[in-house]
Order: sequence, then structure tokens, then C-alpha cells
Amino acid sequence: MQYVKLGSTGLDVSRICLGCMTYGLPDRGTHEWTLDEEASRPLIRQAVEAGITFFDTANVYSDGTSEEIVGRALRDFARRDEIVLATKVNNRMRPGPNGGGLSRKAIMTELDRSLARLGTDYVDLYQIHRFDPHTPVEETMEALHDVVKAGKVRYLGASSMYAWQFSKMQYTARLNGWTRFVSMQNHYNLLYREEEREMLPLCADQGVGVLPWSPLARGRLTRDWDTTTGRSASDTFGSTLYRDGDRAIVEAVTRIAEARGVPRARVALAWLLHQDTVTAPIVGASEPHHLTDAVAAVELELDGKEREELERPYAPHAVAGH
Repeated sequence: MQYVKLGSTGLDVSRICLGCMTYGLPDRGTHEWTLDEEASRPLIRQAVEAGITFFDTANVYSDGTSEEIVGRALRDFARRDEIVLATKVNNRMRPGPNGGGLSRKAIMTELDRSLARLGTDYVDLYQIHRFDPHTPVEETMEALHDVVKAGKVRYLGASSMYAWQFSKMQYTARLNGWTRFVSMQNHYNLLYREEEREMLPLCADQGVGVLPWSPLARGRLTRDWDTTTGRSASDTFGSTLYRDGDRAIVEAVTRIAEARGVPRARVALAWLLHQDTVTAPIVGASEPHHLTDAVAAVELELDGKEREELERPYAPHAVAGH
């Protein structure tokens, strides 16, 4: 495993981040394809033993049970001071007023509940789960600053939004002497590269680390285009992200993987890891080989001709994932 700084901070993270949306009780929340605790623990342990130190979850994943499962596993398999633990806030956790969003009340309440589920007294990276258009930016950024100063959070991160929204939040924090975001978790992979227009240049200019979600395009980059899986059949959100014209890119991944004699996932992840702005792709793993391929991708060097073949078929997409 390789380790890099997260953006312009002094924080070291592994080049692969384990995305923990896969781990949670299937009958809780909206993801019926998740793995329960018994099935999740061996994969989390495998990640730790492979040198992965960066783990990303969210309060909303499987109605909080992802945080519970991940927290217990990391307490058993890792040392807290060696782990970079990330979670998120914004999405609705319960019905009624103040059950979601980025108000001061919601942030304070949800952070304490996340800490209790994770079984820790601080989060290394606390991320806003999308932009909240219904709460003043000043209220959100001051509340986030306060939880950092209270010692409950080490660093702040944001996720998919327009570049102007991210700039507004960062400027507001800087203007008031509040803590700024050090990372952007956004939708970026070979099938969706719209982030290259504004968000990635902004992050590069401002020294913000980039943590792409869905780096394998919901698995589409790892299998034949017409293949259906249990997750893809029930993933209504994922079905809105890609289109039939992306098939040519998947076929390019297949050709290079076959020529290299490696799984397609390694090629797709290696392409992301070659992008200067990318710190660590957030990789989900429901099978041991998913982790094996992700770790091996760190060492896979693609030449310029291969990267050009992967990039050539891309056509502009409508903005998706915000």
C-alpha cells in the first residue's frame, strides 16, 4: 500500500479508501444488497491487513448500522490512532423537522449520534453529504468549525456539488476565520468525467484532496455491459448515472485488461490513480477479490497510449450525482 497526504494537510491516508456503504443490515435503510455484520467483518479485517487505513461511511448508510458495524470491526482489528475514519451528515435520518440537513441543530445532533454508533470520541474526517440549499452557508460553516474546535472532528470534507457552491462555502469559512474543507468526495470515473471541467481544477488550485465515489461506475467498468447483478437490479440511483453510449469505454477497459492479463477493475482504478488531482478512490468491497484488485491497482502503471485509448471514447454527460 502507498500513503499520501490528504490535500494540503499533514494527514497521511492510504491510496485506497474502503467505502463502507456495503456494510449494514439489509432490512434497514434503502440498500437491500448490503452485507450484515458477520459477512462484513472479514472484509474489513482484510482491508486493515492489506494496509488500508482510510475508511468512509455515513450516518444514513443502512439507517446507522453501517457506522455500528464499521466501528466495532475497527476497534477489534485496528489501532484507532492509525485509522482515518470518515463519516457524513446531511441526509434525512428520521421524519419530522430537523431530521436532516446542515443546520446547526442537525449537525450537532447527528455528529453525537454518529460518534456513539462508531464507538469513538472523534471523527477524523467529517463530511457534508451534498449541499443543503435550505440552510445559510454561514450557519453550516460555523457549526462545522465549532465541532472541530470542540475536539470531536479533526478535518472537514464536502461531497458532490457545483464548483460555485463549494467556492462559496470555502470563501465564507476563510472570511470568518473558520475551518475550511480539506477534501471533496465527488462522482468521478472513466464513465463520468464532468468533474474535470470545474471541480477538479478548483481542488487542484486550492490544495483540496479528491476522493472519488463510485470509481468503478457501480461495477459497470468491471463486467460486460449487459450483465446484471443483484445490486444493479435494485440500484435505482445508479441506473440514472450512466448511458448506453458508455459501452465503448467499458470495451476499451476490457481490451487493455485482457492484454495486460489483469482484471478490469485494476485497469479502471489505475486510470483514476494516475490523475494528479485524485488522492484516494473510495472502493466498495463485497468479495475478497474486490480488495485484492483495489490494492493491486496502486502498483499498476498505465502508459500514455493505454490512457489515451481509455479516454478517447468519452462524450459529455449531463451533470449527475449531486
